[in-house]
Amino acid sequence: METESEPYVRLTTLRQLHQVMADMNTARSLADTLQTVADGVVNGLGYELACVNLVRPDGDLVVAALSGNSAAEALITGRVGSRASWDRRLSMGEAWGSLRFIPHTEGWVLDEDDVPQWYTDGPAPRFEDEWHPSDRLFAPMYTPGAGGASGELLGVVSVDRPRNGRRPGAWGREALQMYAFQAAIAISNARLRANMQRALVRLEREQQALRASEESFRQAFEYAPSGMAIAEMGGDQHGRILRTNDALCRLLGRPASAMRRYAFSDLVHPEDIGTLLRTSAEGGRAELRLGRRDGTYVWVSLRNSVVADAADGPRFLLTHVEDIEERKRRELQLAHRASHDALTGLPNSAELRSRLSARICQRPQSLPAGAAVESADSMNAAFGQFGEQGNGGEHGEFGEYGAEHAARLPHPSFDAYEAAGHSAHAFDFHAAGGPYDAFDHHVHTVAPEDERDDGTKGLAVLFCDLDGFKSINDRFGHNAGDAVLIEVARRLSRGVRDGDTVARLGGDEFVVLADGLGRADAQDLAVRLRNEIIQPIRVDGRAMRVGASFGIGWAHCGMTADEVLKSADERMYVEKRSRPRQHRRAG
Repeated sequence: METESEPYVRLTTLRQLHQVMADMNTARSLADTLQTVADGVVNGLGYELACVNLVRPDGDLVVAALSGNSAAEALITGRVGSRASWDRRLSMGEAWGSLRFIPHTEGWVLDEDDVPQWYTDGPAPRFEDEWHPSDRLFAPMYTPGAGGASGELLGVVSVDRPRNGRRPGAWGREALQMYAFQAAIAISNARLRANMQRALVRLEREQQALRASEESFRQAFEYAPSGMAIAEMGGDQHGRILRTNDALCRLLGRPASAMRRYAFSDLVHPEDIGTLLRTSAEGGRAELRLGRRDGTYVWVSLRNSVVADAADGPRFLLTHVEDIEERKRRELQLAHRASHDALTGLPNSAELRSRLSARICQRPQSLPAGAAVESADSMNAAFGQFGEQGNGGEHGEFGEYGAEHAARLPHPSFDAYEAAGHSAHAFDFHAAGGPYDAFDHHVHTVAPEDERDDGTKGLAVLFCDLDGFKSINDRFGHNAGDAVLIEVARRLSRGVRDGDTVARLGGDEFVVLADGLGRADAQDLAVRLRNEIIQPIRVDGRAMRVGASFGIGWAHCGMTADEVLKSADERMYVEKRSRPRQHRRAG
């Protein structure tokens, strides 16, 4: 470049540099940018051959672009030289600023290393500054650093055979350094654009996959045959329903807009609140009842799972609601069949013993004075509210038994549960502590101590045996006998209070459990029930009559259920034998 018209040459070179640099910065891809860098050395800086070696992620350098010789391009493009070999080259020879020149007198030691090379032929130099075919000139490219300092090695531009045949002078070296600096910027920008393009493509694919996943979830959610709901997790609105599918809305008879005003705790049956609260949030399962719009309840199975909205975003509760009403109905029917008499629908012998055992414990009847007070206090605390709910005059619904008997009747939830078809023994009335714990939660059952009515209220067990029933079976057949048993069961059930139990032991034997009665109350109840039973019973147009013998026993803690029933049975036979045969049957 250095000739007698050097200013003109420099101006021309600057124009060429400006053009090739503009081309570098307008290339559309990293590959185009690398090839433009190599072409710019040949077209703008006056070298016949230029090669761009790019640093790979593993540190080695690969021949990324070559310009000036198609044969050399086909031979070495894509080949790799180790980083160690390149570090050796960049530390040899002469340092021309940031350039590294290795004359042929030193470069012969590099002929056998692993850096891809292209050998050019030519005569030996005749002048001191003439270019030798084995001379090597490298322009390292560094990433721009802070304050103009060089950063990491980005690549190396190697050049060969200047067109004027001479080693570059000061101006040529400066131009090559400037070009390498701008090429590093252009390559860095091209890499950044390529990374951004790959990131955008990847993001678009992820968004497409997310949209597809969301659409799949939406369809699975909306068109699921069973109920689905999404609820909030945590915070003040924990449990609030955010979204429901059509199946859940149909199951509960509520529109989706109305469902968003509720949480599951607002819809669950009051008796199932504890079950809902005990259910684990993640992977939790529960069987409970949810309220319908018409006020009824449906049995459902809830299965919960936690869904994260984003990596660190809010979490939501996905709830699967399955209708198990039919299964629960069958289970209740089976439980009812196992605990109730098939003919009369009354509790059977096993259920009677279960209810009776639930009211008595193994503690003897005689209590210490302090324990007796504690037992009374425990009873009042457990059942005191029930007495406040009565109505209808001085004695409320308990009539002649007296209002004081209300404290000994079961809790209203017991009646509601039994009326719904559940077994009473589903509740656990047994004392949690030992049988002699004076401060447990069991309400101890006591009985009158003698034959006189001393005002003690206890659990009366009325054992009923029908008189004359065998003759009805013998004369009119078992169908007529079954009809008589059904009517007797109906009359006994009608003649007792809601909290009392009427059970059929088998055959023509029935048992009534009536809590909170004194001796006189129990005798009055037996008389009233006998008077109900002896009324004529019409079967297939015939009027039939049976009598009834009652034995009254008393249950108290310290006895077993069998002992209580045996006591009442024995008293029934005493009462039966004490009456003349002709008076045992009503007619």
